[in-house]
Amino acid sequence: MLLHFIFVIKEEELDERKEEFEYVKQMAKFFQTWIKEKFSKDFEIKCDEMITHPRSILQKLDTHVLLRDHRERGQETYHFYLTHFRPIWTDCAGCEGFHSENFGMALWQKPKIKNDTLFLAEKNCTVVSHEICHEMLRVKKYKRYIEDVHDVWTQHLFNNLPFEQFDNSFLKTDDKPKFLAIDTSSFT
Repeated sequence: MLLHFIFVIKEEELDERKEEFEYVKQMAKFFQTWIKEKFSKDFEIKCDEMITHPRSILQKLDTHVLLRDHRERGQETYHFYLTHFRPIWTDCAGCEGFHSENFGMALWQKPKIKNDTLFLAEKNCTVVSHEICHEMLRVKKYKRYIEDVHDVWTQHLFNNLPFEQFDNSFLKTDDKPKFLAIDTSSFT
């Protein structure tokens, strides 16, 4: 199976956000390992950029455009879009994401300081793990794949449940993490 991360980026920001795309490529490799460890699923990983151009208000870039792109690329591939816009509609309150069969998307937040890896891990990597968790549990036919993920997410946000921390080698760490992910201990 293929998990294809697509970094959706405005054309005028292409040069200034190269470091973020490098993080996306590293994060993709992290999720390849994380998914295998947590859900016993093997994925090949691919990363691309989708360059967007200014659009009129009537042609607003939103979930429907990405779903069409997903269909055109092939629905058998798990496409995950990291977007520069908030979806008009989200099925995951508190994380600006959306998921459906072999499709995920999340708002990718731009750091104020270049190369702020902790910001990327806290604001982006965690949300990606949330959406991936929905899909992996759905595939495993876990009955409460939406509700239970949201229950754990609420614990992270409001009850100080720590996110799982991982280093450059994708090993758990208590030191400076490079990647953060939802706690999956209650699902596996």
